[in-house]
Amino acid sequence: MPKPPHTPIEIGLDIDPDDLGQRDLYKLVCGLVVPRPIALTTTMSVNGVVNAAPFSFFNIFSERPAVVALGLNSKPDGSIKDTTRNIRETGEYVIHVVTQSIAEKANVCATEFPSDMSEIDIARFTLKPSLVVSPPTIAEAPVALECRLMSITPLSPVRNIVLGEVVRIRTAPGIVDPERFHVDISAYRPVARLFGNLYARLGELFELKRLTYSEWQDKEATKAAKETDSVQD
Repeated sequence: MPKPPHTPIEIGLDIDPDDLGQRDLYKLVCGLVVPRPIALTTTMSVNGVVNAAPFSFFNIFSERPAVVALGLNSKPDGSIKDTTRNIRETGEYVIHVVTQSIAEKANVCATEFPSDMSEIDIARFTLKPSLVVSPPTIAEAPVALECRLMSITPLSPVRNIVLGEVVRIRTAPGIVDPERFHVDISAYRPVARLFGNLYARLGELFELKRLTYSEWQDKEATKAAKETDSVQD
């Protein structure tokens, strides 16, 4: 009986990104580089309108100075998003790491509302003053990073990389041990962005100890000794 033809997923993929269109390349890299944390970012326009939008092209890049990066895309018509414009014009913003407790409301903020409408009101978030920057903090968010703009680098007509220095870190009670600065991940409950409409909660956790070179040598020597004993037996 002849074998059925290979499906595309069976033969894998080996491709030059330049051979893909924008949409297909976006789907591919978003689907492969997972999971990603989500930055629900509040900014304020020069007219005082508060904007909130979630971005999963986001991560921490340095601890001193504490620097976070956002990959901000353009609107479908090619114009810059309110978040990008507000950060460029005011130089300040607040990143709230999305958790299970605010995920659904954060998703409401992903809708492209007109610039004169505040996602905060539509999502029924409440605001409280930030301590260092002008844009307010979302009260319901367990973690907030107040940021000041360091640089905006255009990567293409539709994508900018924003680097910001974290100038204040605020968390809800019970998430961080204030003496040891250990995070209680079960209390934190961050949400991960996957692709399409898929998100993920943290599943089963496991530990992998990072060994020093000396520890690795000892481990290898012990393993080799056991293998020798096994052969001799």
